[in-house]
Amino acid sequence: YPWRHSPGTQLSEFNLTEVEAMMGSYTKVLFIRDPFQRLISAFLQSMGSSPSFSSFVQDVLDSGQHADVAWKPLVSLCRPCLIQYDYVLMFGFLRQELGHLLRRAGLPMDSLLLKFTDTQVRWTYSWLSEQMFSELSLQQKQRLAHFYRRDLAAFPFPSSFLSD
Repeated sequence: YPWRHSPGTQLSEFNLTEVEAMMGSYTKVLFIRDPFQRLISAFLQSMGSSPSFSSFVQDVLDSGQHADVAWKPLVSLCRPCLIQYDYVLMFGFLRQELGHLLRRAGLPMDSLLLKFTDTQVRWTYSWLSEQMFSELSLQQKQRLAHFYRRDLAAFPFPSSFLSD
C-alpha cells in the first residue's frame, strides 16, 4: 500500500486488511533494551531537567500512562503479542546480532558495524546501573519493577536490576 505510506503515517491509520498485508510483506525487527538502562539513557540525555536520578525516576513514575516514549514500557510501544517480529535484537549484543541480520537479509556489512563495542557498552551500563540504582528508595525500586513488569516478563533481561 505504498500510495498511502509516507514517513508520518501511523499504522493505526490503516484498516486491518492493509495492516495484515503490510506486516506479512515486511521483515520486522525489534530492538530491545533493559528498561532500567533506557531510564539511565533518558536521564543522561535530559541532564538539567531533573536535579538527580532519583527525582527523574519519581517524575517518570508520576507520569504513569502519559510516559514519554523514551521510557515508556516497550510492550506498550511495539506490541510483541500482536506482531510477530522476525528478529529481536538486544542492546549490548548489537554487533553480533546486527551482523547476523545483515547477512540473512543479504545486505552489505558496513564498516560502521566494526565500531560497535558491545563489551564496553555492557560494562559501562552495568556500572551506571549499579550506581544509579543505589540512589533510589526501596519504594521507587518496587514501583519501577511494577511499571516495567510486562517488559521484564516479555523479554530476557536476566541481569536487570529491576528483575531482582
